[in-house]
Amino acid sequence: MPDISMTALALLCVAALAAGWIDAVVGGGGLLLLPALLLGLPAGTPAAYALGTNKAVAIVGTSAAAVTYARRAPVDVRTAVRIGLAALAGSSAGAFFAAGMSTEVLKPVIMVVLLAVAAFVIMRPSFGTAPATGPAGPRRILAAIGLAGIGIGFYDGLVGPGTGTFLVLALTAVLHLDLVAASATAKIVNCCTNAGALATFAWQGTVLWQLACVMAVFNLAGGTLGARTALKQGSGFVRIVLLTVVFALVTNLAYEQWWA
Repeated sequence: MPDISMTALALLCVAALAAGWIDAVVGGGGLLLLPALLLGLPAGTPAAYALGTNKAVAIVGTSAAAVTYARRAPVDVRTAVRIGLAALAGSSAGAFFAAGMSTEVLKPVIMVVLLAVAAFVIMRPSFGTAPATGPAGPRRILAAIGLAGIGIGFYDGLVGPGTGTFLVLALTAVLHLDLVAASATAKIVNCCTNAGALATFAWQGTVLWQLACVMAVFNLAGGTLGARTALKQGSGFVRIVLLTVVFALVTNLAYEQWWA
């Protein structure tokens, strides 16, 4: 356990609870959890430990949310796992290229894309609120594997923030899912990508396991509660949270790009 105060530990646990809830509803919990770890760990702690511990915590809440969704929502687990394996390969490739590419160049592009997505969702109130149109055909599944799996997986390895939100949007658009079913599918995909990343961080020895175990309890509770909230409130509620997270992500990226 790192040498941190009880106050800092309590705040990290609260952040883990809130991040689990946000991530289960619509993705984007890392926007809260990772900055909390970067601020809460002792000064001078390498950022790799925050990244590794973040994955160890997040995978617990994501897995709990995935199980909750799978039990209570119509989720095509087979398709979700296929997309997840593609995302695992994509994220590995993205991590490989990350060392030689400046993410500062990509951040403004990502912000423009996110604002365009927000405008689309606002102008199309029915987006993601209509019931799913039935099982997806082979072409749509292949498109989802390419876009949501390889494409967004590559982004996750290269840059990272907002991956869960991008997954929800892509799965809604390509597979014609409602936002609740898209969130459920995204959780299974996230489990695959988080497992790959955690294995890498664990191999490198950059996971603070004792701290992660404490925070994971709260993240698990948040993930379970978030999934149940989304299932109970429906796609309209998820849509509101989605727009909130998109604007928070744009604000975070803008701060990192021009003011940090």
